[in-house]
Amino acid sequence: MNKIIVIGCPGAGKSTFARQLNYKTQIPLFYLDMIWHHADKTTATREQFDDELNKIMDQERWIIDGNYIRTLPVRLQQCDTVFLLDYPLEVCIAGVESRIGKSRVDMPWAETEFDPEFRRWISEFPQKQLPEIYFWLHAYPDKKIHIFKSREEAVEFIENC
Repeated sequence: MNKIIVIGCPGAGKSTFARQLNYKTQIPLFYLDMIWHHADKTTATREQFDDELNKIMDQERWIIDGNYIRTLPVRLQQCDTVFLLDYPLEVCIAGVESRIGKSRVDMPWAETEFDPEFRRWISEFPQKQLPEIYFWLHAYPDKKIHIFKSREEAVEFIENC
């Protein structure tokens, strides 16, 4: 494992898993949310985001945490390993609720509420985003793909890597 992507529904624990993997492997970790979101709650342009992503992918080793479906194909082309956290929706909703009001290293601000639009997007994730993720994963059968269906499976992997 040298070039790794960690994907899954918001609230699944992608960033936590990525940090644990970073700690175990010492592979540099990058959060796509930190590229896209600015501290003033504005966002990067598509060009700025793509430029920063390309700089990361030019490196020899990386862990990239985040979905950003538009860039999933290019990240899949470049990576050797994928971790998909495919957890039940209620686990993901609870994960987002648990981080409200907390500072995070993977986001430039602390969420003060569970935005209704974000909640709806998460609720639709299994029907709208997940099929597209699986489509792209099947398009790259040469990649080492780990799909975890529970937090326990992810923890067990980290403990044994």
